Amino acid sequence: MKNPFTIKSYESKELFCDREEELRLMLSNCLNHTDMALISQRRMGKTGLLLRLFDEIADVHPEIHTIYLDIFSSRNIDDFIKLLAEATMKSFKPKTSIGDKLMTFIKSMKPQLTFDNITGEPQLQIAYQTAHEKEYTLRGLLEFLDSQDVHIVIAIDEFQQIREYPEQNMEALLRTYIQQTHNLTFIYCGSKKHLMADIFTNEKKPFYSSTTFVSLGRISEQSYSTFIRHLFNENDRDITDEAIQFILDWTRRHTYYTQQLCHTVFAGGTQHIGIEEVKAACDLLMKQGEAVYLQYRQMLTVKQWSYLIAVAKEGSVRQITSAQFLGRHHIGTASASLRLAEALCEKGLLNDEVTLDGTIYSINDVFLSHWMERL
Repeated sequence: MKNPFTIKSYESKELFCDREEELRLMLSNCLNHTDMALISQRRMGKTGLLLRLFDEIADVHPEIHTIYLDIFSSRNIDDFIKLLAEATMKSFKPKTSIGDKLMTFIKSMKPQLTFDNITGEPQLQIAYQTAHEKEYTLRGLLEFLDSQDVHIVIAIDEFQQIREYPEQNMEALLRTYIQQTHNLTFIYCGSKKHLMADIFTNEKKPFYSSTTFVSLGRISEQSYSTFIRHLFNENDRDITDEAIQFILDWTRRHTYYTQQLCHTVFAGGTQHIGIEEVKAACDLLMKQGEAVYLQYRQMLTVKQWSYLIAVAKEGSVRQITSAQFLGRHHIGTASASLRLAEALCEKGLLNDEVTLDGTIYSINDVFLSHWMERL
């Protein structure tokens, strides 16, 4: 029996929980050629939502073509072009009208074309003589796609990675080429909120005011409860209301961690699931992660490690400079607390969620947070 709680990637709309409002908004934006910036904290489900959107487009609007690329592993403009070209080849198969034209265009770049032994997907290596050749290739690829006279939606995941490129003009280049297209709609996704905000809201940057924003928060308790119960029941398991409530409280309705805990509970094989079975799965997950968590201790200063423990014991902190928080955990001054929080946010260990009531700080990894509560 296959585990219905997926933790790797999107599989089908039947195994995807809610996000109906976001899906409608994003689909409407695509139909109206409105570029979007999709921003959320890590592992909140943005990649799954993108693939769910593309699934919906394929079902309801097959005339729209979609391209997805994740640039997290890219280091420079060369990698960006390679990933975009490979993603485009994956979307437009050979022996189709656009696919054949694409292969002719790709060959004009004189690449070394190979195919992955396992997946069969095309892999490119392109040799450039000058920086100008790279820019010309990027512009040419976007112009080729735009000239096909079909609507194409291109989703670029972990878009903030372009800030790490040695090419200082990458944002300006992309913005210049993209704003000249007419048949392409772009979705820029990112989990480093400060960088994404600076890219799209800083009036001194090329992408300023070029998109509409889509934020991804937590799925509602009611929707997640119904979803969890349905998947257990559909696979001949029953689970108590108390157990479901514990799951949602313990994972804080953070998409990845909720899915991971449900996946672990289901993998346990118990047919009648109560709160004790869920707690046993929680203990198992923390034991499995312990070796990694201890490595964090080696990577951090004593003060940073102690600060993470303080936040973990609080669950979340609204006032990191308050006398109560500083005194309770022997942190020191307010300025010291701000410096520690900033450093840990930069390392990706701490999340700062901006709300109408102020900024809420919490540990990014929910399982790590619970593990540290016990220290």
